[in-house]
Amino acid sequence: MAREIIFILIGGLGLFFLGMKTMSDSLKKVAGERLKNTLDILTKRPVIGLFIGAVVTCLIQSSSATSVLAVGFVNAGLLTLKQAISILLGANIGTTFTAWLISFFALFKITNYALPAIGIGFLLSTFGKTRSAKMWGHFILGFGMLFTGLGFMKDAFSPLKESEGLKNVLVTFGTYPLLGIMLGTVITIILQSSSATIALLQIMAFSGLISLKHCIPIILGDNIGTTITAQLSAIGTNTASRRTARAHALLNIIGVCYMLIPVYTGLYYRLILLIVPGPVTSGNIMLHIALSHSVFNIINSLFIFLPLINFLEKLTIRLTPAKADAVDMRPMYLEKHLLETPTLALEQSINEIIRMINIAREALKNAVRSFLENDNSFFNKIREQEDAVDNLQKEITQYLVELSQKNLEKSEAEEIPVLLHSVNDVERIGDHAINILEISERKIDQKLPFSDGSVIRLKKMVDIALFMIENTIIAMHKKDITSARKVLEKEKVLNELQISLKEFQIKNINEGKYNFLSGIVFNDFVDNIEKIGDHLTNIAQGVMRHLRWDKDITSIT
Repeated sequence: MAREIIFILIGGLGLFFLGMKTMSDSLKKVAGERLKNTLDILTKRPVIGLFIGAVVTCLIQSSSATSVLAVGFVNAGLLTLKQAISILLGANIGTTFTAWLISFFALFKITNYALPAIGIGFLLSTFGKTRSAKMWGHFILGFGMLFTGLGFMKDAFSPLKESEGLKNVLVTFGTYPLLGIMLGTVITIILQSSSATIALLQIMAFSGLISLKHCIPIILGDNIGTTITAQLSAIGTNTASRRTARAHALLNIIGVCYMLIPVYTGLYYRLILLIVPGPVTSGNIMLHIALSHSVFNIINSLFIFLPLINFLEKLTIRLTPAKADAVDMRPMYLEKHLLETPTLALEQSINEIIRMINIAREALKNAVRSFLENDNSFFNKIREQEDAVDNLQKEITQYLVELSQKNLEKSEAEEIPVLLHSVNDVERIGDHAINILEISERKIDQKLPFSDGSVIRLKKMVDIALFMIENTIIAMHKKDITSARKVLEKEKVLNELQISLKEFQIKNINEGKYNFLSGIVFNDFVDNIEKIGDHLTNIAQGVMRHLRWDKDITSIT
């Protein structure tokens, strides 16, 4: 009997998860880029972020997914920590939607429609003529599976109605709120879904195994356990991402701590009964549990931490200090108020581009080091640096576009297109650093041999590229024509070296003196360094054009 109950419960949970994932995935594909763009254009008003976080979480039915999305956007530098916190506040409210949806299980016997929904959803997803029809078919299919899973869970718990032992265990956890909170936290960490924990609780309560009063501490613990997903997604990311995940944990842990007072005194329970007066029955207890979940998150997010969002941001920063070598994704010099003073705004833009070049240079150096030393410990750092370069490209471009709409002198107006091209060239240098990283992965995974002579030749190319970067920075910073000319001179040397090295390598391969796969990797490395030289040349030419020292220079791209 016990084995049959466990099997039915596991199967029901599996269907519940599969249904929820199917619904979530289909909505993500339907909404797709719109969800990302909504977050991307988020304003600095926390209440807007809260609203967006709630709506997105209602749509994709997963606060964990929203929190991971927020962590990802912070990691990419598209959101500030404060903006991400506002989204997380909304996600906590939006996640309660699933509990309300499940409440219809008891009110309208919605499981009667679960199997037809699976059939209709399958037909739409299989035979739908448009992508949208297929995605909505998947959504209906997921809906049916979710409630079919709930039906199985209900059947699994039905024989346990008479089990006094199980009731006593659950009553113990409910009587001592701290134990109930621990239970809710552990179950949610195991299931990786607050919605699944609440659904289990609702089914158990519907089956008469646990009372509403004893459910409340478990619901609070559920809100702590759900933060573990964001914590896991932030592992190996930058400081801002770790702070986002830490903020999510803090707002729920602090919320549960102060909410213990009304729980212990019985005020929380009485508040739920005040909102929904009348006796708690098996027909409405699911509704009461959904309400209990919502009340905590609405009070905690909307009335407590939304007004205290600056406090939570400062506390998070204090508890999550930046690493010494952390890369700051966001601009340091692009002050909006300077847009009304174009000369200063242009100067700050150049400073930001130079900072961008420095980050790209470090990414290149790390990529080269990983290649030459067969060391994959730099990979995460390189990707972080490339993310920073990509984000700075967007930020600087947007800043220059806004600046171009101001009243500018002719020389200032002419400089903006040059800087825009330079920003794109720097971004491409970051891309080539990633290319070298990928080449390094191939070299390390396949254990490809490289002779000392090959390493020396590659280092020579890299030294020339680094020399060009250094002089490009000087040319931009000091508007120095001599440094710009050095870049152009070295680019010719780099081109000649690329040709000679590739010819030498091909000759060695043909004579059987060199591993064929090593030769391919060698040539890929050489090509990427040469292309970096091209992009540096473009930047140097831009400096020279602006200074009007040489009007006849043509771009090398």
